[in-house]
Amino acid sequence: MTRSFLSEPIAPEVVEELIDLARRSPSAGNASALEWLILHDAAAVAAYWDTTLPPERRGGFAWPGLLNAPVIVIPWVNPQIYLERYREADKAHTHLGESLDAWDVPYWFIDGGAAVQTLLLAAEDMGLGALFFGVFDHEPKVREVFGVPPRWRALGAVALGQRADDRPAQSQLRRRRRIGEVVHRNKW
Repeated sequence: MTRSFLSEPIAPEVVEELIDLARRSPSAGNASALEWLILHDAAAVAAYWDTTLPPERRGGFAWPGLLNAPVIVIPWVNPQIYLERYREADKAHTHLGESLDAWDVPYWFIDGGAAVQTLLLAAEDMGLGALFFGVFDHEPKVREVFGVPPRWRALGAVALGQRADDRPAQSQLRRRRRIGEVVHRNKW
């Protein structure tokens, strides 16, 4: 994950290609309930940061180079679309169209996570830096500022751009568990 970016722009067709790859990720019932808000002009990116990290809070921000990212992509999912899809004839037998509570696992977040991961890997493959980070309690204000309709949920945000030199994050210093610690064969 890149936490410091150069401010040089990314060609719109590159961002479009990244999103095109990400939109092909798995989707339960092919519900296709994920849409993307791409902030790529300086005014829109600045409006995002002004909404989520106002200038008066930036002095103590640990990753000032993150604010240089020329593109911010916000994936939005609409759980209602899953209900509508699972009310259709070929899926009605599952009863998942009855309510969001019928879903033991909220696949709108699973599918969205797969799409975001595809976006991150595709960006890396193109030699770009990328960082997925949370929108957290700023979601209602981001929705309002950028005109996102109700019922859409932000999965987080992805900063995209050329990498700049920076120090590693504290999380990167943690040891990743070895394969033998996470794989169970034939039984737990």
